[in-house]
Amino acid sequence: MAENGLTAQTARELLDRFGPNTLPEVKQNFFLKLLKRVISPISLMLLAASALSYFTGRIFDAYFILVLFALNLGITFWQENKADNAIKKLNQHLATSVKTLRDGVWKMVDSALLVPGDVIELSTGDVVPADGIILSSTNVTINESALTGESLPKEKNRKDTVYGGSFLATGLVTIAISATGAQTYFGKTLFSIERSRKRSFLEQDVVQIAKFLSVLSVLAISVLSVVFFFKHVPLSELLTLDLSLMIAGIPISLPTVMTLIIEFGVLALAQKNVIVRRLSALEELANVNLLLTDKTGTLTYNRITIQDTLAYDSSAENVLGFAYLSSKSDDHNLISKAIVDRAGKLRGDWEGYRVEDFTPADSERKRSTTLVSRDKEHVLISVGAPQIIAKQCDLDLKTRVKFQSDVAAFAGKGYRTLAVATTGSGKKEEHMRLLGVIALSDTIREDAKQVIDFMRANGITVAMLTGDNSAISEEVARRLDLNHGKVISKGKIEELGYDKVTKQMFQETGAFAEILPDDKLKLVQAAKKYFVVAANGDGVNDLPAVKEANVGIAVKTAVDALRATADIVLLTDGIAVIRDAILESRKIFQRVYTYSLYRISESLRLIITIAALGIFYQIYPLTPLQIILIALLNDIPIISLAFDRVKVASRPSKINVKERFILSSLYGLTGIGNSLILFVIMVNILHLDWRVVQTIYFLKITVSGHMLIYVAHTKQRWFKFLPSREVILATTITQLLATVIALTGLFMPAPISLFWVAIVWIWSFLWMQVAELSKIFAQDVKPVGQAGAASVVSA
Repeated sequence: MAENGLTAQTARELLDRFGPNTLPEVKQNFFLKLLKRVISPISLMLLAASALSYFTGRIFDAYFILVLFALNLGITFWQENKADNAIKKLNQHLATSVKTLRDGVWKMVDSALLVPGDVIELSTGDVVPADGIILSSTNVTINESALTGESLPKEKNRKDTVYGGSFLATGLVTIAISATGAQTYFGKTLFSIERSRKRSFLEQDVVQIAKFLSVLSVLAISVLSVVFFFKHVPLSELLTLDLSLMIAGIPISLPTVMTLIIEFGVLALAQKNVIVRRLSALEELANVNLLLTDKTGTLTYNRITIQDTLAYDSSAENVLGFAYLSSKSDDHNLISKAIVDRAGKLRGDWEGYRVEDFTPADSERKRSTTLVSRDKEHVLISVGAPQIIAKQCDLDLKTRVKFQSDVAAFAGKGYRTLAVATTGSGKKEEHMRLLGVIALSDTIREDAKQVIDFMRANGITVAMLTGDNSAISEEVARRLDLNHGKVISKGKIEELGYDKVTKQMFQETGAFAEILPDDKLKLVQAAKKYFVVAANGDGVNDLPAVKEANVGIAVKTAVDALRATADIVLLTDGIAVIRDAILESRKIFQRVYTYSLYRISESLRLIITIAALGIFYQIYPLTPLQIILIALLNDIPIISLAFDRVKVASRPSKINVKERFILSSLYGLTGIGNSLILFVIMVNILHLDWRVVQTIYFLKITVSGHMLIYVAHTKQRWFKFLPSREVILATTITQLLATVIALTGLFMPAPISLFWVAIVWIWSFLWMQVAELSKIFAQDVKPVGQAGAASVVSA
């Protein structure tokens, strides 16, 4: 296998032969997808209602139901495809590029364009993009948990095989690609792996709502069927009526509508540069009340600059120069880039050395090690954490005291330090010569403090987790007003024990300092006993903690392995985008709540009203066609709720099932009461023609039902916080359409006059205020779990 890579021309030819380095997507045939929709329960019921209408002589009704069926199918299909296509486009943001040797030059190539024979270079945190053979390696361990389930990394050396889907836990490696796409080990076994996914609370909630309303509908239909059977209603007509009520009452489309609301919410998040990799994570994100955040790139700009260089037994130029020799082999690292940029134009004793061997830093070693040579001279260079480098050096008391004092002084200014040491005595890092210290800074983001204050006001505690020492951490926490700069070090936590870390400690601590990846994991585990935890990170060593958190967040600069594991991936730097993600998820949560509240109350109103009239009057107040028309007219405003304007809760959002049921029942009882009263007035007092009664009833149920959206979508008075333009437009169109149908008598038993249209609108509006009063009553008795607490931000 060639170790000098491929030419661009050969790579193109092999790409045509082997195809892109992607796993084949299982695309469902359009007609199979359409057939799946056609044979869904709601579709079969519509088709059955149409067939029964046809065989009972109602030819027009039969064809009209078919038209409504096709219209409903088309709208649903279009909306789902629109959302699915948009979601697929988001995945382009997660595409990775790989350092690849092409035409003898290292260049970044899209991993999808890799072919067998390509030579690639990977470093710590990179995902292995395809199967291959190791050509060279330095301190390489690879995590293959995605393939084997084993969590511990395996050491890998030259000629060992690596598999696509694993990732580099430590080291630097050069690989020759041997298989891509479906021919990789992961590609061949992908479809034999069983994947189970626990349902989120929202998904379980949807199922419970559907079950409840389905049972209620079936009970009502069963009772009515018995009543009308003994009344000798023809069986075909009875079946048509039952099917119609089932279509209107059972929320078979509930999961679909919920999914649309969530998917459109995901698209809104994408516009804020937030990619959601797990839809159910949105629920946890809306409930997050503790953010354990990294410092670099989140609270700071992640622009490393060299502030100062102190030399001990050398010159400042040589301190930077030898650090440069150790950094140029790790130029993807931000600290290394800063050193390379500063030292690249300097001159000194370090010139002319050639790098022979390089071992990159990791969270355990906390230093990089480089062997360089010039003529017959060999020099070993260590660059890393001051406390680690100091242990490798022979320091007299005076130098040690000055060294510690200098490091502490830099820390007091919020600077991070690197120590540089060399030895020419061999390849062991011992008895080294301390050259000096490099002070690095990463400027705090201008918006960080403001965002932290905002999140605190919105029920989210923020604590910083950092590997920096206590002095640096305290300075950064103080500037950001993270609990007045209070810091707890790793040593203090270990004395106490991670299992003894209390809720109060998380709430009163600004930063946890000197934290290693394992400590971060333990802190996340401890915090989950009291909070819904979000944790972010950028390195492969953050992966266990990010994975353990309720919501794992990969920041913009995160390594590929972390991006592939995290629930949320950020495309811009800073903590502001995390705030936006949390607030946007609360909007989605609120829209889901509004829809479920509205859907429960509407089903209760329609089912119980028709059941009550059927039992006491032994009549159906609506024709089957009217019931189906009402159900389908409801779809338009229901879909528009995915774009509704909502208030974002000032506290984490959590659905209180009991309180929501109470409120939806109050809305439903209000609707049932006004429907029965109107029916009694029309039939028992005014003795209106039965056909006119049915048309009035159709208009009343449609108009009043859509007015309820204005009440249900906000905890405020409905006129103080109107829905979005999309919802207002949708409800207005459906109400006007229902009014025109009622006036003209189109599809109705008989037309009604403008007088009765006006009465219906006035009646519906007045009872809308009664529903508003029931909301006020419920809130006065006990705060309703609509969004958790007082709303402060609208959208």
